[in-house]
Amino acid sequence: MADTINSEIKFNIELDENRVPEKLTWSAQDGGVQAEEAKAIMLSIWDSKAKETMRIDLWTKDMPVDEMKIFFHQTLVAMSDTFKRATDDEKMADTMKDFCDYFAEKLDLTK
Repeated sequence: MADTINSEIKFNIELDENRVPEKLTWSAQDGGVQAEEAKAIMLSIWDSKAKETMRIDLWTKDMPVDEMKIFFHQTLVAMSDTFKRATDDEKMADTMKDFCDYFAEKLDLTK
């Protein structure tokens, strides 16, 4: 039996008095990341027993809306790539990419 390796990713969220995120940091020792600041986090976790996705979506109160739009676009593009690798469904991945192009066009992100 092979030895297992554990890897840990940590998120630290500083909240104001109303429990609104003021500062987000994350660390991943294996990736060489230590308390790196972020303005937004979107995390999806699959619960195979319940057959549903649990989500954590956080952003700081000083996250600019224009950056949030770019963040969403880049996340959607990454999801298309991940979908292709995970399912090998190239046709649907291409359809998702078409939507990403449409999304970027409608938000005037193509410059």
